[in-house]
Amino acid sequence: MKHHRPQSLAAVSFLSVLLFTLRTAPACADDSARIDELERKVDVLTRELADSRGMPSDTARAARPALRSQLGFAPAASKVYGAEGVSVGGYGEMLFEDFDRTREDDALSGTVDRIDFLRQVLYFGYAFDDRLHFNSEVELEHAGVKDEAEVQIDPTTGAGEAELSGEVNLEFAYVDWRLNDAFGVRGGMMLVPIGLTNEQHEPPVFLGARRPEVEQVIIPTTWSGNGVGIFGESNGMSWRGYVMEGLDGARFSAPLTIREGRSNGSQAPFVKPAFAGRFDVSRISGLTLGVSAYTGEAWQGPQPTPAGIHPRVFLFDVHGRLEWRGVQARGLWVSGQLDDAAALSDVIGLAGSDRLGERFFGGYLEAGYDLLAAMRPGSSLRLVPYARYERLDTQDGVTGGVEDPANDRKIVTLGAAFAPHPQVVVKLDRQERRNEANTGVGQWNVALGYLF
Repeated sequence: MKHHRPQSLAAVSFLSVLLFTLRTAPACADDSARIDELERKVDVLTRELADSRGMPSDTARAARPALRSQLGFAPAASKVYGAEGVSVGGYGEMLFEDFDRTREDDALSGTVDRIDFLRQVLYFGYAFDDRLHFNSEVELEHAGVKDEAEVQIDPTTGAGEAELSGEVNLEFAYVDWRLNDAFGVRGGMMLVPIGLTNEQHEPPVFLGARRPEVEQVIIPTTWSGNGVGIFGESNGMSWRGYVMEGLDGARFSAPLTIREGRSNGSQAPFVKPAFAGRFDVSRISGLTLGVSAYTGEAWQGPQPTPAGIHPRVFLFDVHGRLEWRGVQARGLWVSGQLDDAAALSDVIGLAGSDRLGERFFGGYLEAGYDLLAAMRPGSSLRLVPYARYERLDTQDGVTGGVEDPANDRKIVTLGAAFAPHPQVVVKLDRQERRNEANTGVGQWNVALGYLF
């Protein structure tokens, strides 16, 4: 092909000059057919030259298969299920946050604007055959990991630690084997199959510059753990059921509920495993409705008192997703319960308004509409104004203490997303934050996200 490049380039140049001359010169009706034919030849030669240089033409770009969600995973995380052998994918997102200078009550907020490359993620997968797959997600958070403090070494053990500014995490790494479409077995480090965002957290997939607060606090996205389970799809229905590592209740807090109790597969005690399950129905095109649940004890070590404590966590959610003629809508309600919350609060030294709630809950509704779907049908560009309303309370029902009204929150998000490509998005939105203590701080957000 390298011997044809100069010829192709010369032909394109010659035909382009000739075409320009004909277009600008006075023309009769008989010339139009010849000019159209010359335009066709220029287009063909341009594509040939682009292909010879390894540059995809518009036709080639349009022919690229779109990434799509499979088996409940987000599009890029699903690449392994359509690959032969090795697959590589990923996603990333950068976020700028401009905080209000005052709170709801007009006191100074004390916040500082910030910009953060939240995460760069790489997926590595391998298809052993059509039924047996390995899939993994490796995440680099906050643009890197570096020591910011002097390392203190214990001379007796050689152990030491330093403060880290970022993290490198293994979000999941599992092997699954599908006996058939309706039944498969999966084992390794897996995402907990609960909510709408935990399994589908790639930025172009969800509306909003930031993930819904409900699915950061009540459902601590991203949440994963070691375990084994079964999964399947049949007749528009999908399901998953896992036995997994449990949570560590010693790290629970009133504002963040169970979020800091995740071990995420790192040397997690497996004395009292947890159970997680999910069921979705997608029999109407574009509409998915489902439920998911989690339960497990959150004290994995020796009992701290003779009577013992049994802080069992229950989570249950109902959710729905709609994509129809440019409309995108999602909704979720999740309810949580913590048994033995008072005893756990006593053991980990929480008092007053810091004590754990016996219940926690949250929900949101969001919707957006792609304006270009109606204005430019067939366009790969998207312009989606969106709105989201959230309500959550992380501390409902406190025994031996009082509820902190700041933990009862409402968030309204209004914004727009522009996607120059289905896999790249820029989002701008405004968040109004309110709580019962009148200390909420609003903010503007700008985010860049992509998947591949």
